[in-house]
Amino acid sequence: MVMTTNAITTANTRSHAHSAGRIDFAKAAPKVFRSLIGFDAAAREGLDPALVELIQIRASHLNRCAYCLHMHTNDARKAGESEDRLHMVAVWREARHFFSARECAALALTEAVTLVADGGVSDDVYAEAAAQFDEQELAHVLSLILTINTWNRIALSTGKVAGTDERK
Repeated sequence: MVMTTNAITTANTRSHAHSAGRIDFAKAAPKVFRSLIGFDAAAREGLDPALVELIQIRASHLNRCAYCLHMHTNDARKAGESEDRLHMVAVWREARHFFSARECAALALTEAVTLVADGGVSDDVYAEAAAQFDEQELAHVLSLILTINTWNRIALSTGKVAGTDERK
């Protein structure tokens, strides 16, 4: 679909208007926000930064969170991630050769946890992740999946607009 500049401007205006009147979560609940930042930082400890971004990108795809997807694909690029791999994250099962066994296990676990209401986390998915990560790493991978799902839900419910990364 090709959008004209006017159509893009109209869509962006609607998006900004949609978020009008929504709370600024960081300002409205600063203690909660700081706690989430701490949880997120602790979850990342000891994990490969490329793996962190892949997990965050895949969860953001599944949750349809454009704000976080834009942020984390940019972070991945800045960290040296290839465009090929970034384009393949959404279809990683059909493009496994772009990803390591650890990354595939983490992506499968990300999908299962993110979509937990669709059938839980199967024993097979969990066993594959447990085979690729030691207990501490697995706990951190799970924690990271939980944090990105929380961030996605905050961004979506407060009307965050893709391309307006507010981090400093």
